[in-house]
Amino acid sequence: MADSTTSFVQSQETDTAKLPPLPTAAAPWKLYQRLLFRIAFVFFIAISIPNTPEWYTQLAGLNWLHLNYRDLYDIARFGSGINFFGNTIFGSPLLGYANWIITALVATAAGLLWTSVAYIRKSPRQEYTTLYYWLRVVVRYRAGIGIIGFGFTKLLPLQMPYPSLGLLNTNFGDFTAQKIYWLSIGIVPWYQVFAGVVEVAAGTLLFFRKTTTVGAILLFAALGDIVYVNFAYDGGVHVYSSYFVLLAAFLLIEDVPNIFRLLILERSITPHHFYPSLSRAATIARITLKSFTIFLFLFVLFYLQLVNFLYDPYKQPSVAGIKELRGNYNVTEFRINGQVLPYNPLDTTRWQEATFEDWSTFTFRVNKPHKLDLSNGGGDPQRDVNRTFEITGVAGGQRAFHYYADEVNHTLYLEDKYKDIPDRRNRTAGVGGDGGTDFNLGTGLPSKDTVTENAQQQSWIPDNARKNIGDESLKIDPRALSTRRARDYAATPKKEKRKRFVVSYQTTDGSKIILTGKDEEKNDIYVVLERVDRHYALTEPGLKAGKY
Repeated sequence: MADSTTSFVQSQETDTAKLPPLPTAAAPWKLYQRLLFRIAFVFFIAISIPNTPEWYTQLAGLNWLHLNYRDLYDIARFGSGINFFGNTIFGSPLLGYANWIITALVATAAGLLWTSVAYIRKSPRQEYTTLYYWLRVVVRYRAGIGIIGFGFTKLLPLQMPYPSLGLLNTNFGDFTAQKIYWLSIGIVPWYQVFAGVVEVAAGTLLFFRKTTTVGAILLFAALGDIVYVNFAYDGGVHVYSSYFVLLAAFLLIEDVPNIFRLLILERSITPHHFYPSLSRAATIARITLKSFTIFLFLFVLFYLQLVNFLYDPYKQPSVAGIKELRGNYNVTEFRINGQVLPYNPLDTTRWQEATFEDWSTFTFRVNKPHKLDLSNGGGDPQRDVNRTFEITGVAGGQRAFHYYADEVNHTLYLEDKYKDIPDRRNRTAGVGGDGGTDFNLGTGLPSKDTVTENAQQQSWIPDNARKNIGDESLKIDPRALSTRRARDYAATPKKEKRKRFVVSYQTTDGSKIILTGKDEEKNDIYVVLERVDRHYALTEPGLKAGKY
């Protein structure tokens, strides 16, 4: 037995001796290592530091006393790189990856030029250990801040909300694959919370040098799964999720040999990490900046996200609907221009069923195809009419209208939530996504296609009705009011191509509602709705966004 043990130990020592020694911080780098570093330095700096004037304009224009969660989220979620085609690292179009390719080509050219200059000048520098350390710092904080913002939208389940009544009533075959996936996560909010815990934990660990490896492993695993899900379901954030996988992979490169030795070869390891010597003033500055970053993106952003979850969930309308109308309804009578249309599931005009949500949305279904919104309903809209998760990825003739309620005269003013070019992403260029910009949130100045008076957008509503309706921008809990919300409502587009209609409603207790007025095609309609108590197989969770 002793001989066997001795043989094993000798074999272990022999195998270890065959492995190349780990380089020390002071060891000179080989030429190819210096070249690869120079390329990597240019590439990762280009994609990790905001390089658009709009980002800095937005940062300078923030009202720190009246922040919206999206203000800090957008600071963390910016698009960088060498960008010639207007695409960013966000959104579902695969063209977003072109930004990486272009940046990599430019970085390669810069790295070759850098190497050539160093060769011509006969630079004595044989390593970039200190510069590599600071590059890792930049990537660590870029990945940490970004994924924490991403994770908070799951930790407080907002990114994939619980389905509305209108969605619960939609036939399964009328959903896109993306919508099915998002709803399947939305119905189990505690799973979404778990995903958020992992992402926030990964980001937090990246703030500290000694836990960077663990944080990078968590980030690589969690976001790698999300990348695959986005390609499988066309989830809408292909490029952005891939971005974090790339950053995590870079942070793990230097640990791969040690991980291989430890887990595969089962050899003991002694990690070597380089930390530069800093002056007392530099150390104080480092600790101050680090503490401020952690406070801002872990504590302040969490508070703002909590306020958003409770009072202004970004994928759901924030304004409460009329309480007595809320629920599911059968359409028991439908008249158009005085003509009664009996129930017929094949009728392309008659409403089949209707729903008043907890918030200010009215939905109905007709047997007529409607344009399909293939987005994920995200972005940062403040106006309820632009929050479109209820209709994105939904076919089958489902219609959703935002309504302004004049409860004095029992009149509803309804706007179609569908637009050919939706106003979901109202961020400045280079800071936001792929849906267009109506105004500059950084400066607060409307573009040429916007106006500064909310009343002009409401010109189709009579003055006396507007007075009864009140200012919608203020119809949420005061804790959720922000400069961003006020600015979005003030800078509404001058001309919005939306279908609208106006109806009066009569009801005593909400069990039966009579709607009379004109539909979006100016036809006279008379509709009788009778409440139906629908029981779903799903158990409604206790953790739901919004208070209505």
